[in-house]
Amino acid sequence: MIMVAISAFGIVGFSRLAVNLLPDITYPTITIRTEFPGTAPAEVERLISEPIEGLVGVVSKVVRVSSVSRPGASDVIVEFGWGTDMDFASLDVREKLDLLQLPLDASKPILLRFDPSLDPILRIAMYGGNSLMELRRVAEDRIRLDFESLEGVAAVRVEGGLEEEIHVEVETQRLATLGIPVSQVTQRLAAENVNLTGGLLKDGEAEFLVRTLNEFTSLQDMEEIVIARVEGAAVKLSDVGRVTRSHVERDVVTRINGREGVEIAVFKEGDANTVSVSATVRQRLEEFQSRFGDLLGDATVEIVVDQATFIKQSVEEVLTTALIGGALAILILFLFLRDLKSTVIIGLSIPISVVATFFMMFTTDVSLNIMSLGGLALGIGMLVDSSIVVLENVQRFRDAGDSALEAARKGTGEVGAAVIAATMTTICVFVPIVFVEGVAGQLFRDQALTVTYSLVASLVVALMLIPMLSSLSMRPLSAEESGRPDGLFVRGPAVVLRLAGVMFGAIGRLLTWLLTPLYWMFDLAYGAVATIYPRGLRWCLSHRAVALFGFAAISALVLTRAQRLGVELIPEMSQGEFLIDLEWPAGTPLQATVDHVSRLDEAVQRLPGVLTAFSQVGASGQTGGFADEKKENLAQMFVRLTPGAQRVEEEEVMEGTRRMLTDEPDLDFKFSRPSYFSFRTPIEVEITGYNLATLSDIAATIAQQMRTIPGLVDVKSSAEGGQPEIQVVFERNRIAELGTTVQAIGALLRNQLQGDVSTELIRRDRHVGVRVRAVEDERRSIEDLRRMVISPPSYPVPVSLDAVAEVAIVKGPAEIRRLDQQRVVVITANLAGRDLGSAVTDIRAVTDHLVLPDGFGIALGGQNEEMERSFESMKFAMILAVFLVYLVMASQFESLLHPLVIMFTIPLGMVGSALALMLLDETISVVVLIGLIMLAGIVVNNAIVLVDYINTLRRRDGLKKVEAVTEAGRLRLRPILMTTSTTVLALLPMALGLGQGSEIRAPMAITVIGGLLLSTLLTLVVIPMAYTVLARGDGHE
Repeated sequence: MIMVAISAFGIVGFSRLAVNLLPDITYPTITIRTEFPGTAPAEVERLISEPIEGLVGVVSKVVRVSSVSRPGASDVIVEFGWGTDMDFASLDVREKLDLLQLPLDASKPILLRFDPSLDPILRIAMYGGNSLMELRRVAEDRIRLDFESLEGVAAVRVEGGLEEEIHVEVETQRLATLGIPVSQVTQRLAAENVNLTGGLLKDGEAEFLVRTLNEFTSLQDMEEIVIARVEGAAVKLSDVGRVTRSHVERDVVTRINGREGVEIAVFKEGDANTVSVSATVRQRLEEFQSRFGDLLGDATVEIVVDQATFIKQSVEEVLTTALIGGALAILILFLFLRDLKSTVIIGLSIPISVVATFFMMFTTDVSLNIMSLGGLALGIGMLVDSSIVVLENVQRFRDAGDSALEAARKGTGEVGAAVIAATMTTICVFVPIVFVEGVAGQLFRDQALTVTYSLVASLVVALMLIPMLSSLSMRPLSAEESGRPDGLFVRGPAVVLRLAGVMFGAIGRLLTWLLTPLYWMFDLAYGAVATIYPRGLRWCLSHRAVALFGFAAISALVLTRAQRLGVELIPEMSQGEFLIDLEWPAGTPLQATVDHVSRLDEAVQRLPGVLTAFSQVGASGQTGGFADEKKENLAQMFVRLTPGAQRVEEEEVMEGTRRMLTDEPDLDFKFSRPSYFSFRTPIEVEITGYNLATLSDIAATIAQQMRTIPGLVDVKSSAEGGQPEIQVVFERNRIAELGTTVQAIGALLRNQLQGDVSTELIRRDRHVGVRVRAVEDERRSIEDLRRMVISPPSYPVPVSLDAVAEVAIVKGPAEIRRLDQQRVVVITANLAGRDLGSAVTDIRAVTDHLVLPDGFGIALGGQNEEMERSFESMKFAMILAVFLVYLVMASQFESLLHPLVIMFTIPLGMVGSALALMLLDETISVVVLIGLIMLAGIVVNNAIVLVDYINTLRRRDGLKKVEAVTEAGRLRLRPILMTTSTTVLALLPMALGLGQGSEIRAPMAITVIGGLLLSTLLTLVVIPMAYTVLARGDGHE
């Protein structure tokens, strides 16, 4: 009944588990973004970035501060140590920023967090049919508000299209002649567009509320306002300008399938279920289309990105992998046992343990994701190990003549301690995961927990349920039990098991007949092994020196060759989609960028296998729902392939697109896949110094040499491409004569060129901004700028800008980067067909031979820095895991020597893993290292059972050392091969690397399978030899 209760709780817990792609990964990074419109990078650096860096650099647990100063914007990136509570860190940063005095025109700094789970789960495109302004209005006023009311939806962002705005364009020359500043027009519009309360009026017994209603209701109302009186005559707005209905000047243009449109991005709440939120939004979108189709007209609504699709496919693939693995494990059990009843009893360990794991996942807030389910798939073959050992031992006592109850008691008691020790060695290797820093520690936490939960559950099943079921299925029903009045409860389970045994017996005979060819091959193979193994073991025991030397030599050779394996942080996941960041020369206008992207869109869509090409022009590098950079010369293209596209096909499309873009003049580009594990580029070369020109020259030299290194693609320097600037240098004496200031002239120029939103026109429930600026004819060219009147109204004659200043076009830096209080230029590159470690070695060969001026330095960052940090913590975790395994075994054996014998299996397992990785051309990553840590706890299990039984034979039966070793090897050969086979076959579907997200599952399975296969083979030979060598003086002879 306990197992029934556990199963019921597990089923309920499973139904309430959240479904996500990955575990919650909290990156210890905060970006402080500050807008400073119309300001060059040098001023942004001096007035914004440097002061913020100085303040946040003293916040607790900060490990790195960098910044990017671009025209009109500053990003200061603050990186904390892993494990930092980012909520408290954000509060500390905000407290520091509250002490900062920024320029008046600068916006209040906002804090952004990098988190893959903050990316939009749905990106919906609307295009065609109605006008872009109408599409934007429907998206903003109807769809956005409708979606934001749904449970689980945190926010909805609308991009692209045309956002309505009222433009008041004034003739500045005429205003200057009349002595009216542009700012006065802005002030008059705001002052006239108000509704005010005039208080209460009592007329006898009646009481009235007095209101003044003067808000604008139409464009004509604005044109009729009086902005000034000149020589007694009223000057209306219509006399000096015009009011038109237009749109906000666009900074982002959205294109889908070659047409301009509107994007709706849906963000989920942090703890919401991605799959259910996506389904809810999809359903509401269908309802909206059916109810309000007239608002959309002939517009096409298309879901471009849906994270739920990939998540469902990935989760289904992992579940399928686990089911196939479990079926293979049960099949090999049946081939060994030849008894369907015993196979079913052992096979029950899998579903009961898995269901119990779901309950523990629910109580500890572990979601269903590819890592937690991957942990279940990894452990599926190990769930039956303990049950196999227990049932095999119970059956051995039963065959010896003991009663069913006595056989269950003796058999479980004899191997119980070894089974507990074997399970604990596997569990304890996951404890050091808490010490792993970086993304690896957070990524594999859920996997470690699910493996631990499932193994604990399987241990309980093996020690409680398996003996009970085996005793009931083996013994006949006694007469006493048959005659008891409460027979329904006593006889019921036995009767059910007896009927089940009869049924399973019949099915087993049928399967035996159907699987006769397979039985024949299996018997042939197992018979050969069972015959050859004792002879081989006796020969090795007689020639220990030769055998041990041979094994050591082969192991040394394999490990030496393994040093040539490539290394990387974490394998990239292929999702059938990729991103391209595009950059044309700085100063390229938005429309020119749109034209370029339109042409590229059409070319990409013609490539075989491409389903959708979705572009955002004017923005690049989206992270956490925010564009990292907004400039008119930038674009980002999202390419989605046809469903079912494999990684090879994706690589072919990316390579074809890369060749096509290489032919584009003046274009820099960078390919990437959606990233969940690191926000940094694989290769980042950081060159520090102060002089920007020298930094640029050094970066150009290194970038040129990096482009010649095989496997490096998309090489790009942050110093490439200058930003065109119009620099205005004033003559201070002339400004003083005019009675004005540089600050006042700067504000005047900004008002005329960019304009100010003075007020709003309220239309129903919509607020439309009213922007005042100079007419377009007065702000088209640099000559128009020179002719702009900058003298104050009190000056007797209008004075133009070129009369008091030198106006020239120069090229300034497109951006200025800083790292730890120093200026830096960063060269980034991606990898194509090459591992990160070897690429870094080649880059170091380039940088080490450079002679740098004093005050300049070079460092390698990017994913290489994260990889080195993760690898160091993984090495520590591995050493700690091995130490914990030794402690568990020492406690179980009450000896320091016998665990030392068993520990020989760990290096043997690593040799097998290295051999498997070399044969399959895999790279070493944190996934492989996690597999090695896991392997350390698995490979010792067979040796524990073997050494424990050797000791039992020597202690109980008085056998001599060599006799005990030989006999234990012969008797334990079958259960050792059974447990190894079930684990290997259960992992085999995962190792094949089929399905979505397999890139981060397959290397771990390959590592475990390779290590387990070789260690099992060597455990049956090397461990007995090591035992006979090291156990000479242990007192048993």
